[in-house]
Amino acid sequence: MVPFGTDETICRIVTAYSDMLLRLACTRLGSAADAEDAVQEAFLRLLTARPVFRDTEHEKAWLIRTTLQRASDIRRKAEQRNIPLEEAAEPMTPDSPGEELRSAVRALPEKYGAVIHLHYYEGYSIREIAKLLGLPAATVGTRLARGRERLRQMLREDVV
Repeated sequence: MVPFGTDETICRIVTAYSDMLLRLACTRLGSAADAEDAVQEAFLRLLTARPVFRDTEHEKAWLIRTTLQRASDIRRKAEQRNIPLEEAAEPMTPDSPGEELRSAVRALPEKYGAVIHLHYYEGYSIREIAKLLGLPAATVGTRLARGRERLRQMLREDVV
């Protein structure tokens, strides 16, 4: 079990996972400010819930799931305001290379976008993603394939 609660442990967790969680949240939300809020809320939940982790992989999986949940909450709240998320969120860097692809990944349903991000942007294997998200590997593989197909269709429509 990984001990929790010391300042050193908290600093280690924040240092180790902040960048990865921020990239994950940015992929889901498209706004740096919203992504920072999602990650901050995930860390706040970590501090208040004080879960006990079996090991560092369990710790990482918990943080990824919690960040994705917080990002979904933020996205849902933005949609409830009847403002399209694209208009409400300032783009990270609109002219940067690959922004069209990142926008398309953000537009995917979360179940596809999360596995696409973890696989292609973070470099996790299907088995690792399955373990992180608590899903069967076959489900992750299916979501990855369906997500890629949806991306192809979305990007093809933009070209035509």
